[in-house]
Amino acid sequence: MSPVPPYVGGHALLDGKVAVVTASAGAGIGSAAARRCLEEGAQVVISDTHERRLGETLGALKADHGDAVAAVPCNVTDEMQVQQLIDTAVATFGRLDVMINNAGLGGTRSVLEMADEEWSRVLDVTLNGTFRCTRAALRQMVAQGGGGAVVNNSSVIGWRAQEGQAHYAAAKAGVMALTRCAALDVAEHNIRVNAVAPSLAMHPHLVKVTSDELLAELTQKEAFGRYAEPWEVANVMVFLASDYASYLTGEIISVSSQHP
Repeated sequence: MSPVPPYVGGHALLDGKVAVVTASAGAGIGSAAARRCLEEGAQVVISDTHERRLGETLGALKADHGDAVAAVPCNVTDEMQVQQLIDTAVATFGRLDVMINNAGLGGTRSVLEMADEEWSRVLDVTLNGTFRCTRAALRQMVAQGGGGAVVNNSSVIGWRAQEGQAHYAAAKAGVMALTRCAALDVAEHNIRVNAVAPSLAMHPHLVKVTSDELLAELTQKEAFGRYAEPWEVANVMVFLASDYASYLTGEIISVSSQHP
């Protein structure tokens, strides 16, 4: 197993930009992305449905970054809450430059046993929620005169089959298609839309919904013999949000060391 590399410090990649990160409470990819954006010089609005955890995350980020971070509770299945999130970010920091759509919902269930409600819930949070947030962010960026970047969190499961993941895989494949098409819709406004597709990034929620046996099996398939740290995925999100990715749009970047 390869060792986890040293944490990479900030290089002002997002200096002067304003970013919104959904599902950023707790210790997963969203909170790592919010912290990375702050370390790269951005002002950041974090959001989540879990208000207690959102407050705890806000307190931890404020301890290091002060008034450069704010928080807004948001359920991405509610269009009005999504719009309020964008409006509050603009009212607080003056504009919106980066939208990181991290909110998603998974689970494990065979299609033989899956109820309509379970299918629809995963699709509504993971795909429809990404659509709602992307639409609201793009409208704001166009209204500002153009420019900006949207980064969606997809998954390699959008490409690869995995037992019990039909709803999640369909949603993540949909995020990929949404990303590609939305990128063409706003290219004339100099707005970029890209996505990351992580394979295996460890965080507390994954441990709760995945068996130890499956985690061990998935980890063995990774070329480095380990799962990704959430901040390693966040690093790629920050790159896509930054001006270093100025000629990238409609792309899905696999954050993976997985081999066949």
